[in-house]
Amino acid sequence: MGNNSEAHICQCLSRLITLRRNSTVMININANGHEKSRKTGMQFAEGVVSLARGLVQLGLKPGDVVAIAALNSDSYLEWLLAVTYIGGIAAPFNYRWSLEEARLAMNEVNPILLVTDKSCDHWHSKLQSHLSWHVSMTAIESSSYDDVLTTELLKSSSLKSVRLLPAPNNAAILCFTSGTSGRPKAVIISHSALVVQSLAKLALVGYSENDIYLHTSPLCHVGGISSALAMLMIGSCHVFIPKFEVKSAIRAIEQHHVTSLITVPAMMADLISSARAVETTKQFETVTKILNGGGGLLPGLIEKAVQVFPRAKLISAYGMTEACSSLTFMTLYDPTIGSYNQHPQMNIGESSNLIRQSGGVCVGKPAPHVELQISSNGASQAGKILMRGPHVMLGYWGQIPSKASSPADVGWFDTGDIGQIDDNGNLWLIGRNSGRIKSGGENVYPEEVEGVILQHPGVSTVIVVGLPDSRLTEMVVACIQLKDNWQWSEFSSHNSVNAEDRYLSKEILQKFCKEKNLTGFKIPRSFILWMTPFPMTTTGKVRRDQLKKEAMSLWPNGNPLSGGLLLSSL
Repeated sequence: MGNNSEAHICQCLSRLITLRRNSTVMININANGHEKSRKTGMQFAEGVVSLARGLVQLGLKPGDVVAIAALNSDSYLEWLLAVTYIGGIAAPFNYRWSLEEARLAMNEVNPILLVTDKSCDHWHSKLQSHLSWHVSMTAIESSSYDDVLTTELLKSSSLKSVRLLPAPNNAAILCFTSGTSGRPKAVIISHSALVVQSLAKLALVGYSENDIYLHTSPLCHVGGISSALAMLMIGSCHVFIPKFEVKSAIRAIEQHHVTSLITVPAMMADLISSARAVETTKQFETVTKILNGGGGLLPGLIEKAVQVFPRAKLISAYGMTEACSSLTFMTLYDPTIGSYNQHPQMNIGESSNLIRQSGGVCVGKPAPHVELQISSNGASQAGKILMRGPHVMLGYWGQIPSKASSPADVGWFDTGDIGQIDDNGNLWLIGRNSGRIKSGGENVYPEEVEGVILQHPGVSTVIVVGLPDSRLTEMVVACIQLKDNWQWSEFSSHNSVNAEDRYLSKEILQKFCKEKNLTGFKIPRSFILWMTPFPMTTTGKVRRDQLKKEAMSLWPNGNPLSGGLLLSSL
């Protein structure tokens, strides 16, 4: 390398060669749940280097972008490392994208090479005009793909050696983020950011070389990438399922004695539901570490998770792609202590009171390399959450860095979230600044209102938006989906919030919000029963802008358009 002191994610290969030379570090499971292949530390490292040699002989240069669109496998991880080994920049594409989204991403980062597996090989005919080369991870049988290279062909390069090189500005990976609206942006993540993030996860989650890690998160997401690299650095064993499906995940946990995995709330709910259906948790007793991201776990889900994973330390992380994954960590449950710990020195009930008082949710303390600062107008302790440190992205691909909103914010990155820090150094998350509703001159953050309404046993999902109002500027409106066997009673005179009644009304939910100490101006004035799935981005985030447009189309006549039904308004 040009500077031997620079961080590089491929430096982990030397540990695999020495510590795990003849030990299994990669296990591939096919879509049917059967073991497909295994690799030792030496075999994996040699595969990365031989592929890197082939890329050099092909003509790849430092700074060139290589797009990868595939399901999870050791080959995917091998490609990520091989591209960066020689100074290239890997750009994971989401295999769930439509062709149009893939084309937009192509135009954004201009890769010279696209790597696909069977799930995305069909992109070739539509996107080949953008590319110098297309490589398939698997053998291509169709004659229509005669101009497609294969991984094995590149590995057969006659090149004798290859040097470990950095890309310009130490860039390693381009991760796409869509936020909650708009077209995806490519976030430039450095080798240093990935290394320091991996070290933080090793320290705070407690991963070790004895761990068997199940890849539940796709490697096209920063959470999946950073956790995978942490496991590579420590020398753990990786178990790959192509994508998360609850049956294949449970089978992998049981057959391969998985000790650690990462989840998002939807994954956790699926695992719990399936485990409870068969009335056994014995297959989960090997699991000792679960890192949850992508949204907090509600108390009820935490309690069920502890029942299903009795030996697992349950940790929650708050982060974002621009931060190379996790900013803060908090232990929700530790079996060695045998108690919940949603907030230091507090049980769940006490924690809930403090959450209500702060108007937010505690997401824990920052990782050792992360600095956080709250930028407020002085009238409140809450304000914009700013961050800085080696984990912060280098910038958005092809965009000029935005300027700080005030002189005091120079050198800090605005997360776009609103929150506050308590006396113990814990961050409390209130909501997204971009989603803020201005109602009657007061700020309302949808996430806070959603968190309260979701505590009602009859509500399955809720998204809160602000709709135009001549008097209030914006009216707080809740779009809700009910749980099975619950009904809406539009004109019910009942005011009970008893779960046994199995019906809801505007009055019941408004009373529930008051009893949960939600401030009056934050309580929704109208409710829309949403009969179809909420609009989502390809990264699993709610498209609030689209949802708001669809909700507005129902206003004010209550016609059941675009999947919604206007229920009631004040």
